[in-house]
Amino acid sequence: MAVSLVIPVLNEARRINEAIAGIRAIDGHVELIVVDGSPEGETVRAITDNGVIRLTSSRGRASQMNRGASQAKGEALLFLHADTDLPPHAFERIESILADDRFVGGAFDLEIGDKGAAFRMIGWLASLRSRLTRIPYGDQAIFLRRNYFNELGGFRDMPIMEDVDLMRRARRAGGRICIVKDRVRTSSRRWRKEGILRCTLRNRTLMLLYLLGVAPEKLARRYTY
Repeated sequence: MAVSLVIPVLNEARRINEAIAGIRAIDGHVELIVVDGSPEGETVRAITDNGVIRLTSSRGRASQMNRGASQAKGEALLFLHADTDLPPHAFERIESILADDRFVGGAFDLEIGDKGAAFRMIGWLASLRSRLTRIPYGDQAIFLRRNYFNELGGFRDMPIMEDVDLMRRARRAGGRICIVKDRVRTSSRRWRKEGILRCTLRNRTLMLLYLLGVAPEKLARRYTY
């Protein structure tokens, strides 16, 4: 099963080529689509890999990922943050899971790319939560069958929580989501910048408020892209 990988980016010029090199080391032929939320396209202009499809769109992960998905040719879509690294057998795991008709998609367990018990606990709790709810976050590298993604209508035009919204709609529609034991490794930069406790509490508060019905537009005022 061919996989198309979509990366939404903003101000990632310093990181993007390293991220692409990591993906190519796992699968040198995967269709790779990078969608820049800046109209000037600073990040996509910094890409040195000529095989990458470079796009721009309006700012916002939902718009960027929908733009990338609209150009994808693979039977499966994998949405990856620029600061998240895939495990070595990521594409094999995706293909194996989607070869099973019971599943419409999935995501990976989470690891924070930093030492320390607090970071290990954050990753463990995120993985546990997604296994219990079957609603993974975007930094867990969500993947879906492309036709199912299109049936759901893609990501809703939301400034925040677009990943949670998509997974909730999939669950309500009866789609089974598989959480892979292999771990993606996401950067600790958000926690380092804001503080572990503050960042964690903010994320939990935003999720609770969203589930209680607070509009994503209001929540976005308290969220940094």
